[in-house]
Amino acid sequence: MRYSHDFTGVTEQIHCTLPVRWHLFETVLGVYWQAEGTAESRGYYVSANPRLSIFFGDVSSIEVQDAGSARPMARAMFVPAGMPLRTAFTKPLALSHLDIHIDAGWAVQFLSAAMPRASAIRLLEHPAECDDLGDLEAVARLLVTELGSPSRPDIYAQSLAGSLICGILDVGGRADDPASGRLTAAQMRKIAARFEAGGRHRMPIAEMAATVNLSESWFSRVFKATTGVTPHQWQLTQRIERARTMLSETTLSVTDIADQLGFSDQAHLTRAFRQEVGETPAAWRRRRLAA
Repeated sequence: MRYSHDFTGVTEQIHCTLPVRWHLFETVLGVYWQAEGTAESRGYYVSANPRLSIFFGDVSSIEVQDAGSARPMARAMFVPAGMPLRTAFTKPLALSHLDIHIDAGWAVQFLSAAMPRASAIRLLEHPAECDDLGDLEAVARLLVTELGSPSRPDIYAQSLAGSLICGILDVGGRADDPASGRLTAAQMRKIAARFEAGGRHRMPIAEMAATVNLSESWFSRVFKATTGVTPHQWQLTQRIERARTMLSETTLSVTDIADQLGFSDQAHLTRAFRQEVGETPAAWRRRRLAA
């Protein structure tokens, strides 16, 4: 097997600041870019092969645009074969990143050492991302040094690419079947931050899934595997927890708290609160103040 490049990239107002470094290994193509863009920069990318993009620095000012919504770009992304990616800058930015274009057959064979082949295929069909690179950044930089004039056999670079695939797809943290996989800590932090930014109002599952660049059905499965509850139940628990804080630390009425947390009315909050806590908000507040 040998990697065959089939990639389309269209950019506006993104310019390389140094010559691109690249090398075609037996089963992967590594490309290292140093570039800059303006607040009007745009990009469209799609490949017939799966790929990884790893950014060396903060890229939160680049947005990933999808179906009318936008979210900050993660520092590392796995993009399945055939999945288009649209990006837009929100302010001028200089950046450097490593793109790893991967032979799909090799990736399946590589992952099959850790899981059934069918599971490996399914895993590679779903996007993934992470913001906390940890040791993965050092691995990515080792691969960058091999671009241009490799000093070691192809298997060395391929092994580095395989390590990055495992790290970004969180292979060690998943069960054999991707359907029973888990969200990473970084993904859960992104969801919690998005929920908090919205005032802990109820967030559609589609929005939660988009926050971590997953399909709605896949997200629902892995979210429950991660937290033990559905996205709706998790949100309700978080909202009730905030209601308890507001009841104990403010003089706001139950009606005002319900309004601030996005409940339809006081009765809605009271029903949800009683279901979670076992008593009404008013009764809980009285008992808390009397303690």
